[in-house]
Amino acid sequence: MKDSLRTGITFGLTSAVITTLGLMVGLHSGTHSKIVILSGVLTIAIADAFSDALGIHVSEESENIHTTGQIWVATVATFLAKFLFALTFVVPVLLLPLTTAIFVSLLWGMSILALLSYVMAKSQGKAPWKVVSEHLLIALTVITITHLLGDWISTLE
Repeated sequence: MKDSLRTGITFGLTSAVITTLGLMVGLHSGTHSKIVILSGVLTIAIADAFSDALGIHVSEESENIHTTGQIWVATVATFLAKFLFALTFVVPVLLLPLTTAIFVSLLWGMSILALLSYVMAKSQGKAPWKVVSEHLLIALTVITITHLLGDWISTLE
């Protein structure tokens, strides 16, 4: 059960950071609308959390090595981690000017991803700087692409 819980939490947190930040940055550069960004984050928190949880559920089932209990622990942990962590990005958007909220969200998300990557690397006896760098680079790539996509979409009006 411990492995199933770890799978759900690490997957859910990683997905929450990358998906939510990518969405926020893309929508911000495309619309500069607080309402659109809040709607997007809430949609991610609900729809994508369910989607990721079902994805983990099916993936764990397809391996044919986990018990039903282990599969459900991973499923619920994925949903809760993604749902709850994605919701944390709502707070800065509600409380701060939008550009500041995006910056704070980027710092928050990248910090969580770096910390999660560091802890994971240490527990596996790997060089933390390599794991943290790899994961942050992937996240920054997604963020950059969605920013550029939002910029391009904003020119279509």
